Amino acid sequence: MFYWGQPQFYGVRAAAANLGNSAGNYTAEQFQEDFPQFFTGLGESLLPRTMLDEFIRQANAAIQPDKWLDGWRYAAGLYTAHYATLYLKTYAPSSETPGQAAATGALVGVVASAKLGQDSVTYDTDALTKATEDWGDLNATQYGQLLATKARLVGMGGSYVL
Repeated sequence: MFYWGQPQFYGVRAAAANLGNSAGNYTAEQFQEDFPQFFTGLGESLLPRTMLDEFIRQANAAIQPDKWLDGWRYAAGLYTAHYATLYLKTYAPSSETPGQAAATGALVGVVASAKLGQDSVTYDTDALTKATEDWGDLNATQYGQLLATKARLVGMGGSYVL
């Protein structure tokens, strides 16, 4: 019988499990270089700095360099861009009523039908989510869909836990 407590077996389960254990070091400067559309011509972030820093912290924890290898920087940028886009979709400098504040978070998809008399528009959000329906909010932006597609390739190696 195998005894996992012996020194020669230390780390074997972790290596066999194929779990990443590193954190990234993506920065706001790298994000500005990679995704300039989130910055003004003067280099000012369109997001509050606290939110940008939070999304970058999350990317550094979620996108592990030892799993993504050469694609790590692009993936960390996609992660940050995805959440920055979701944030900006709901952004308003201020709201006068709770209804206005709530409206900033409404899900909007592709127009499925429109009616001119009595002004009616129907949105088809299914078209947005088919390819990545099991990937949570990553299907809500093109950045997220790109990240999910890349993640499928990174994850193809599989994991094995003893």
